Amino acid sequence: MRRSGLREEENNMKIFAVIDTNVIVSALISKHSDSATVLVMESIFHDIVTPIYNDEILNEYNTVLRRSKFNFSENRIKTTLETIIAKGIHSERLNTGEILPDPKDLVFYEVALSQEDSYLVTGNIKHFPKKPFIVTPTEMVAIISEMQEIGNRILSEAGAWYGKRGTGL
Repeated sequence: MRRSGLREEENNMKIFAVIDTNVIVSALISKHSDSATVLVMESIFHDIVTPIYNDEILNEYNTVLRRSKFNFSENRIKTTLETIIAKGIHSERLNTGEILPDPKDLVFYEVALSQEDSYLVTGNIKHFPKKPFIVTPTEMVAIISEMQEIGNRILSEAGAWYGKRGTGL
């Protein structure tokens, strides 16, 4: 059973998440340091969010970030990928047999499912089944904020869902 997306490790709460490529691209092109995508990426650099990835996801990151239309510097691409690898967890896919509108999104969904208590952070939420662990960058920022607000204690299941204090769930 999937729980909150948070795990206690050495008395610190960690958020584990698969980061969709669109979140990374949006963060890198954003001109606003307080945008949700930038804050999600910063949370990786600051060891708040631990990214989960596999070789297919890394290959997609690498391919998309190198598209000429983005014009990202080699240093920026290298730093981003190296940080994800260094601070993240490599995981294999959990074959679900799920059919998604964009088949290239399936790897992100299946890798998120392969790790208990992980989120999938995406700007294309409509491309995925409606599940509480699939969140937008804004929802992830709210989850991070609530986690920090309560002093790194474990969030309730309802409180963890989309970073909102829920009732009746």
